[in-house]
Amino acid sequence: MTSSTILNRRQFLAQASGLTAACLGIAAHASAANPFRLRYALASCMYGTASLADILPEVGKTGAEVIDLWPRIHGNQREQLDQIGFEVFAELLAKNKTKLGILTRYDLGPLRLQPEMVVAQRFGAAIIVTGSGGPKDQRGDDLKAAVKNFVEQMKPHVESAAKHGVTIAIENHGSSLINRPESLRWLAEFSPSKHLGIALAPYHLPQEPEVIAGVVRDCGERLAHFYAWEHGKGATEKRPLEEQLMQLPGRGPLDFVPILAALKKVNYAGWTEIFMHPVPRGTPILETTAKVSEEINRVREGYLARCLEKVG
Repeated sequence: MTSSTILNRRQFLAQASGLTAACLGIAAHASAANPFRLRYALASCMYGTASLADILPEVGKTGAEVIDLWPRIHGNQREQLDQIGFEVFAELLAKNKTKLGILTRYDLGPLRLQPEMVVAQRFGAAIIVTGSGGPKDQRGDDLKAAVKNFVEQMKPHVESAAKHGVTIAIENHGSSLINRPESLRWLAEFSPSKHLGIALAPYHLPQEPEVIAGVVRDCGERLAHFYAWEHGKGATEKRPLEEQLMQLPGRGPLDFVPILAALKKVNYAGWTEIFMHPVPRGTPILETTAKVSEEINRVREGYLARCLEKVG
């Protein structure tokens, strides 16, 4: 081997530096090509009790990948599925080039979901959302013990969910045990597997972006579903339409940038649902299907997309 074929230390470092820079350039390009984004699900109840035939064409129009079927009292599309049957529903999904992603079943509660797991498996739905039930006013060590007991109660149901390829996602509902930030942290810590997760609703949390962002980080990989939903002026009293719509991101005062930054930090890859509750329940958020979809797109494209740009 001649001296001309031997790299001296300076040449080696120069070539290594160039290689490293090239690798970093590739990584940066890959990151730029695949920025953090939100994957959307469409909640059927946003359209009140409109028919599945009318709602399913809206899934793609709103930038969503899947439909989330809600039962009474918020909608009735889950009951519509039973009425039309599995085969007709499958045909509607295929016709509209969409999928069933979520079944929301607060009506069943966390301990009666096993028959619904069969339905979820039949259509490839990944998530069943429900609440935890009470008691709702626990604090401190009592809360910790109550959450731990809830997780123990859920173990056979979580095992069944795993067998069906489903995650049970517990929403932090205001009238339930899993409600406050600390209860969500305990649930995330005690959860025995990814098949018991959290459906995070900012509406039911203190309306402070950093508090909500902290909950997102604490939930981490147990975060199974996210509602783009703020409290605004609430959803328990009849109010003028413009005040009801303040539950939607960009219409109310909550800044979603820190929250989305936290979702990015935990590598959240689940679905996001642009959401609100109308008063009375079971009515569409706006008077026509087209206007509902237009408003969802306004939130998605006009507000959340801009927040994502700030997150980077």
